[in-house]
Amino acid sequence: MAECTWAKLSAVMQEYHDTEWGKPEYDDQKLFGLLCLETFQAGLSWQTVLNKRAAFNRDFNNFDPHQVAQMTATDVERLMQDSEIIRNRRKITAAITNAQAFLKIEATGGFATYLWSFVDDQQIINHPKSDAEVPATSELSEQISKDLKKKGFKFVGPTVIYSFLQGAGIINDHVEECPFK
Repeated sequence: MAECTWAKLSAVMQEYHDTEWGKPEYDDQKLFGLLCLETFQAGLSWQTVLNKRAAFNRDFNNFDPHQVAQMTATDVERLMQDSEIIRNRRKITAAITNAQAFLKIEATGGFATYLWSFVDDQQIINHPKSDAEVPATSELSEQISKDLKKKGFKFVGPTVIYSFLQGAGIINDHVEECPFK
């Protein structure tokens, strides 16, 4: 049975594909963690991020947005020394800025509620014939990207947000023949 070919790149990618990718997520903290990882992925491979996910979870307090929002310049310097994560100062500071903006949305009824409202609480199902037919952006990712930027988020361009929406299960782009669709 055919499945999404990108998942076959490694055991870590296969596990992510089979258990997380495209499955609807409603937990605010998990959504925040995924958004952070997607921002760190910008310009790199998802394989790299998944390989470093345990270290990211450790260094960012399991992506508890309340704790990340309180990180200081001292924390940024400490993280810049940790070779087990992606050491990009702009991305690290973006995670802190994004935590602060995230908490403002969460306080108005929850981040998941905010995010799923863009699709009327309905998953978008595409099921293309091949990975090559999966877009990098969409009108939805552009709309959410623009709104998040207005709310103070960083590193949330339409491509990052499209990938985030796939990971969060808001968009299900498993190929037609994938048994995990």
